[in-house]
Amino acid sequence: MTPIAVNPDALPAPSGYSHGTLAGNTLHLGGQTALDADMKIVPGGIVEQFRQAFGNVLATLREAGGESKDLVSVTLYLTDIPDYQAHGKEIGKVWRELAGPVYPAMAGIGCTALWQPEAMIEILGVAVIPEHRLVVPRG
Repeated sequence: MTPIAVNPDALPAPSGYSHGTLAGNTLHLGGQTALDADMKIVPGGIVEQFRQAFGNVLATLREAGGESKDLVSVTLYLTDIPDYQAHGKEIGKVWRELAGPVYPAMAGIGCTALWQPEAMIEILGVAVIPEHRLVVPRG
């Protein structure tokens, strides 16, 4: 099985990476920060950055026919864990708005910096998409 890149038109065109990689019906979702369509990190703090970054992850998932309930693992890289914890209820509300009440295996990892200096969060994940919904992008 040859891995296939998944790069939705809704996200900035990648250079040197893919937004996702499909192997069979397993989609590995590349790390997403809070970049908007203009390649700028959204302003406003951790809740807004979570919304944008998770929305970017979900856009890649949908491109391959996936839904939030197909997520089996999500990893959050955070530059300020106490800030994330302080806004946990708001972030949980955003999660439920975007993904519903589905919570896959998750990890939150503190780090000193992310690729873009103003990024506070990066999210990556893995999804297993049922064959009947799977959309394989054309090369």
